[in-house]
Amino acid sequence: MVVVSPSELKALEDCLLNTSGKVPLHNRFRALFTLKGLKSEESVSIIGKGFSDDSALLKHELAYCLGQLKRIAALPTLENVLRDASEDPMVRHEAAEAMGAISSAASIPILEEFLSDPERAVRETCEIAIARIKWENSPEGQQHLEQQKNAIPVYTSIDPAPPTSGLLKGAPKPEQPSEAAVAELQAQLVDKKLSLFERYRAMFALRNIGTPTAVDALASGFSDDSALFKHEIAFIFGQMLSPHSVPALLQVLQDGSESDMVRHEAAEALGGIGTPEVLPHLREWMEREDSPQVVRESCQVAIDMWEHENSGEFQYANGLEQVTSVTVEA
Repeated sequence: MVVVSPSELKALEDCLLNTSGKVPLHNRFRALFTLKGLKSEESVSIIGKGFSDDSALLKHELAYCLGQLKRIAALPTLENVLRDASEDPMVRHEAAEAMGAISSAASIPILEEFLSDPERAVRETCEIAIARIKWENSPEGQQHLEQQKNAIPVYTSIDPAPPTSGLLKGAPKPEQPSEAAVAELQAQLVDKKLSLFERYRAMFALRNIGTPTAVDALASGFSDDSALFKHEIAFIFGQMLSPHSVPALLQVLQDGSESDMVRHEAAEALGGIGTPEVLPHLREWMEREDSPQVVRESCQVAIDMWEHENSGEFQYANGLEQVTSVTVEA
């Protein structure tokens, strides 16, 4: 477990909440992910205090981290964010997704209240979150959770949907998935007759295959009309860290007609991939006057990620000066 002193925890809190008013956004992100890594009740409490900030990007990331902590104690905060109609839809969507990640059956009636929400991203997220909670409590979900206890997954995130059956996270990975298998998953990915949950399952199965052909199949989803769907593909590319996805991500970032929600996720994915050609584009969209705030801020964070990827630092979160003395105990 990760152990920090009270003074270190206070330093993290002050950094995340920017109590001095002088903390750069990318350092606040590092503090946030350090708090997430602590996996403690104190982390939940501190992260929950950040929703009074004026950065939709930061608040969306706060909600994501609360979901990844998978603690029931986070649900009241997430529910309040979801219910706040004045909040940015990107933040409300992330709160709903986090509730799905925590997977309490008690969240289902709350999520159902927003299946007709005026914001498409919110109602689509609630649909997927409800399906995820029901899946996790199904025989297939319970069997998968049991399998995971002894598995070493490639990706440790709690995903909005499990990969399609047979390619569940932690299940044996095919050595060389056939092109036919990838094509079948791609057909499922783009089939609008299927539920979003089933299409997401194909999305995460393609992620787990991870080949250039699978990357191309995922990129075909950028032609969808759902910003939520496209933003998840960009997020997945950030997990895969495949240079093969860079051209598709750059096209998304550079498309001024694309949803900010999708472009911001593309920017962060590019920062994580960290190849040389992406840096000028990130700098351009961070500095352009016509760049939306969430895109500018994402590029700022992405540049910090790019610099980390090219620095030789072992862990992104622990690059923050305030937490260099954190110790890990067995």
